[in-house]
Amino acid sequence: MAVIKSEMAGTVLEIKVKAGDAIKAGQEIVVLESMKMEVPMMANQSGKVAVVKKQVGDFVNEGEILIELS
Repeated sequence: MAVIKSEMAGTVLEIKVKAGDAIKAGQEIVVLESMKMEVPMMANQSGKVAVVKKQVGDFVNEGEILIELS
């Protein structure tokens, strides 16, 4: 199973996809807040969202799994 990981530490402000969505590489999937800046996270690969592992308000560290693809 493929995964999309956080590229930085921060708080999840917005999740732009849900389970069952088809995504494309380069698509904005999550917005993180770090040091009072909003940072969009882009998908690094295409696929179908199987599971969204985080919720709005969660803190994530660099390298944590955000989304699992099927």
